[in-house]
Amino acid sequence: MLDLGYVRANLTHVEEKLRSRGADPAVVLGDFATVDQTRRDAITQAETLKAQRNRLSEVIAKLRRAGEDTTSLSEQTKSLKVHGDALAITATTADDHLREIMQAVPNLPQDSVPVGKDERDNHVEKTWDNGEKPNGYTPANFAFPALPHWEIGERLGILDFERAAKISGSRFVVHFGQGARLERALANFMLDLHTREHGYTEVLPPYMVNSKSLFGTGQLPKFAEDLFHCDDKGAYEAGNFQDGDHWMIPTAEVPVTNLFRDETLDESQLTTSFCAYTPCFRSEAGSYGKDVRGMIRQHQFQKVELVKFAHPDRSHEEHERLTRDAEAVLERLGLPYRRMLLCTGDMGFSSAKTYDLEVWLPGQNLYREISSCSNFEAFQARRANIRFKPAGSAQGKAKKSEFVHTLNGSGLAVGRTYLAVLENYQQADGTVRIPDALVPYMNGETVIVPQTHTGSTKAR
Repeated sequence: MLDLGYVRANLTHVEEKLRSRGADPAVVLGDFATVDQTRRDAITQAETLKAQRNRLSEVIAKLRRAGEDTTSLSEQTKSLKVHGDALAITATTADDHLREIMQAVPNLPQDSVPVGKDERDNHVEKTWDNGEKPNGYTPANFAFPALPHWEIGERLGILDFERAAKISGSRFVVHFGQGARLERALANFMLDLHTREHGYTEVLPPYMVNSKSLFGTGQLPKFAEDLFHCDDKGAYEAGNFQDGDHWMIPTAEVPVTNLFRDETLDESQLTTSFCAYTPCFRSEAGSYGKDVRGMIRQHQFQKVELVKFAHPDRSHEEHERLTRDAEAVLERLGLPYRRMLLCTGDMGFSSAKTYDLEVWLPGQNLYREISSCSNFEAFQARRANIRFKPAGSAQGKAKKSEFVHTLNGSGLAVGRTYLAVLENYQQADGTVRIPDALVPYMNGETVIVPQTHTGSTKAR
């Protein structure tokens, strides 16, 4: 959420930034200026009337001590109170309206973010392939006809989409044998890399959160349709909706960022860096017909998330560092990728600047997002009330607490890394070579071969 005072003082600039996002300021901000002025006028008038009442009360007290009649003045005092109470209601109503407006305003893009309408206007910041891809291919020329991951996985008997659909419906998958081990190996590898080399502290948060948590990170109220809400029937029947207020997390960003909700950190705690491996649950609302094959748009998938709480003066460099930490996973695995700087029209609601990492998928002949690394500045911290206390003092007075800057990014999406390994390390005989970095996590196995179990419906 943006600072109300900043919007008020820089309304023209805010409107310009909203237009750069493709938003209509008249729609997003509505009657902001009018409501804000109404609120301030009501508060000012109410305070003036209160001061008048206080002065009259003093006069009334003196007259009563002198035994004089105060009926007329008392009536004036009552009238001032009625008028003041009405103004207070006006101010409160305007304040609630302003809060609703501010909750719906997206973050403002940093000046370094390119102006654009959609993904076609994103900038390629760099492309990495280490000069040599796993099978010696270039994006336009694989060494042999490359297959998409769903065909590879089904032929090997490690992925089963049909049984997953029987169990849960569409957009789910079951992993078997070496495939299940590969998923676990990738998560362990990522966690070890981030905790041992990049300085993150591992955390295992709840997989269900309340509405306050989702509001804090910006998913609610605007993006409720993208989430799965838990129907706690017991709480519903008892009328205790608060106890039944649970949502499945769409990403570990939500519970990890909210660890410090309504807290004030010491400046010495910044930067704090967490990583978390969790399942993620998304309804994929609005994606009907998109990526229906394979593991791209699943309702449930696993992800290793990176979250940072940074000092405002250092959030830019921490954003670059977080992005490099995510890139390191791809480079250790030898997976070709590119870094994209998202334009204003393609950024998320809460972000001030976002890099997307896109991995090359030869079986589909395209790049696909595998991580989104964002600097939210104080936007989430203001919604979640996460502050820090500056060290030292100014002229003998303690410095006022400030909002931290929050950042996060996938380090990486495990399922998409999984499919990238299948497609990039597939071999002509149908097997899949295991990247060297994962061999210790795969019990020393170096190749994924067809499974002999009955897990695959294609094998029967």
